[in-house]
Amino acid sequence: MAELPVPPPSAGTPGKEQQAAGVGILLQIMMLVLSFVLGHVLRRHKFYYFPEASASLLIGLTVGGLANISNTETNIRTWFNFHEEFFFLFLLPPIIFQSGFSLQPKPFFSNFGAIVTFAILGTFIASIVTGLLVYLGGLMFLMYKLPFVESMMFGSLISATDPVTVLSIFQELGTDVNLYALVFGESVLNDAMAISLYRTMSSVNGHATSSKSIFFIILRFLETFVGSLSSGVSVGFISALLFKYAGLDIDNLQNLECCLFVLFPYFSYMLAEGLGLSGIVSILFTGIVMKHYTFSNLSENSQRFVAAFFHLISSLAETFIFIYMGFDIAMEQQSWSHVGFIFFSILFIGIARAANVFSCAFLVNLIRPANRQIPTKHQKALWYSGLRGAMAFALALQSVHDLPEGHGQTIFTATTAIVVLSVLLIGGSTGTMLEALEVVGDGYSSRLDESFDEEENNYIAPTYEEEASPGQNLKMRLKEFHKSTTSFTALDRNYLTPFFTAQNGDGNEESSSSSHRGRGSSFGRRGDLL
Repeated sequence: MAELPVPPPSAGTPGKEQQAAGVGILLQIMMLVLSFVLGHVLRRHKFYYFPEASASLLIGLTVGGLANISNTETNIRTWFNFHEEFFFLFLLPPIIFQSGFSLQPKPFFSNFGAIVTFAILGTFIASIVTGLLVYLGGLMFLMYKLPFVESMMFGSLISATDPVTVLSIFQELGTDVNLYALVFGESVLNDAMAISLYRTMSSVNGHATSSKSIFFIILRFLETFVGSLSSGVSVGFISALLFKYAGLDIDNLQNLECCLFVLFPYFSYMLAEGLGLSGIVSILFTGIVMKHYTFSNLSENSQRFVAAFFHLISSLAETFIFIYMGFDIAMEQQSWSHVGFIFFSILFIGIARAANVFSCAFLVNLIRPANRQIPTKHQKALWYSGLRGAMAFALALQSVHDLPEGHGQTIFTATTAIVVLSVLLIGGSTGTMLEALEVVGDGYSSRLDESFDEEENNYIAPTYEEEASPGQNLKMRLKEFHKSTTSFTALDRNYLTPFFTAQNGDGNEESSSSSHRGRGSSFGRRGDLL
């Protein structure tokens, strides 16, 4: 008589796995509720020394620490592991899209040249300076030695700033609108730049560093960034034409209209990722284009729904990321044997951030007229606001898989320490810093649209007289280039808006802008990690 087959040990445990999943998800929901309630209490009492992001991070650290020292079952803990794939594919896209979708166009585009300079050129400078200092520090035996390309990878990932905390305090205290737009715009574009640099450096890791490979790095980055930007803008324009001519803005098709609008950003992200480009860059510019053109082709009810929907999803994702990150930091095995690497990394990051901000501000001030110069106190605030967060943490966790065990683990531990210190210390002291620099108070307005209406209407592009000194040729050319870029506004008003929208975008933009004013955090909270 044949014996009955003996089931494997795991076959009788589906119920237990389901129970563990339920407990894990329950704990996550409880921490989310606690974070939102605590954040509301902190905002209500204007307690700026302990911002929402810091509260969420500490909640995750506390629960993770308790789970680590307790006898919590392993299958419950697995629900809190920080998976970089989950972060990049599900949590980050809505945050980055909301960054582009919710930005107020007048202050953003009024400072667009400066924002691009800080975000692209500045991040590149910060990455190179940090990488070189880390590499030289290893050669001089000041810290753990990393190869050149791996040092550049660390410089790229640690240059990803995440000023969610800073921006929320900026919004609460009412900072200068130009400073707010610069910090917000840099944070939006900075993450995309840092990811592109990191992936470019990672793709050449292991090859001999030569002039040819350096040229390949630059070429690969430009290809990735320009290709991602083009794909994002193209998807945004296609969505605008679809909603203009499909006739979906009637009552019985509003559900379809909203569903399609929600799917387009994720389509843009996955298209870029599938082509080997940067989904972050793509979805960011899709958000900008869809807000400027596609949004005005929606019915009024659909406009209200999609604006509230993306604001809700990005807020949940931001809070969950900090909880998720705090729990994983407490649970992960850290390599604290290289304290010197952490100390000197923090020092080098400060030096690189200063090189980024002050050199780019110098270039911007060469172009801008005297009444629009970036003052020194704004430059200091920009330098101070470059704290690190979830993006640097996710890239560092990815480096554990990309690099040899010792190198990747050292980078991850250093990044973990930098993230915790910057969120808790810099985030908590931002209010004091702003008051010390005198960039907050009654003289400034947090209503960005109101402040920029008058400035935009009265601003006249300056004319430049011919200068006799040949040494001023570069400055003159930069000024002429700045002057010529103002024609984009006329191009948009006369050609792009009539072609891609069913109505005049100006009035619609004003109404949609006013509908967002009651939700200050949609511009104040980084759409950050963006």
